[in-house]
Amino acid sequence: MNMTDSNDLAAQFEPFDSYWEGPENVEKGYRTLGAFYEDNYLERLPANRSARILVVSCGPGYLLKLLADEGYTDLFGIDSDAEKIEHAKGKGLDCGCERAFEYLERAADGHYDVIFCEQELNHLTKREMLRFLALVRTKLKVGGLFVAHGLNGANPITGAEALAQNFDHYNTFTAYTFDQVLSHSGFEDVEIFPLNLYVFWRNPANYALLLYTKVLYAYFRLMFIIHGKHNKLWTKKIGGLGYRRS
Repeated sequence: MNMTDSNDLAAQFEPFDSYWEGPENVEKGYRTLGAFYEDNYLERLPANRSARILVVSCGPGYLLKLLADEGYTDLFGIDSDAEKIEHAKGKGLDCGCERAFEYLERAADGHYDVIFCEQELNHLTKREMLRFLALVRTKLKVGGLFVAHGLNGANPITGAEALAQNFDHYNTFTAYTFDQVLSHSGFEDVEIFPLNLYVFWRNPANYALLLYTKVLYAYFRLMFIIHGKHNKLWTKKIGGLGYRRS
């Protein structure tokens, strides 16, 4: 495989290997995004707290901080934005300012139990995405887990806008196409799952919003069935995971 120069990647306004989703108040993100990761991802990660985990596009370390607080001990994060890395280091987190492709190309094959990609895969073109997924798979141990997320193009309200809102968004997924690209890249036991935004369980408004979305998604499901479509996931973003089994 030829070495990659990240300066040649399509996304240059918001590079793929940096985290762009956090709030303006960086400190607030450790609470809000920590709750988001805990609710959506924690149960899907290995129970073994000694698992070797790499977080790509870790930003200020929101996921790293949650994992460290949950007792995971072998963590490392990379992000191409030095300022974000300084925030993470200020929390005592192990991380470095790195470009994702170049870092992974230097890493030993079969090195990680988990590779978690915090930035949306939609910041890569389809060709770049396939190259990235192939690279990730080689760096996982046999039995290793890859976790990522992307924009859900099936949502009738946000799907088209999500693609158009950012010049560095190059595609969206549905549950089918997310499964398709992970399976094509050699991952097995693929799971595509909704990402719940309403995770603030002490706030009564959270439950009203959950109820609203359930009713809305039931309506979407009915409309898609009428039009001969089989989509079942409607959240603004969807998560995907797969394992390297051989």
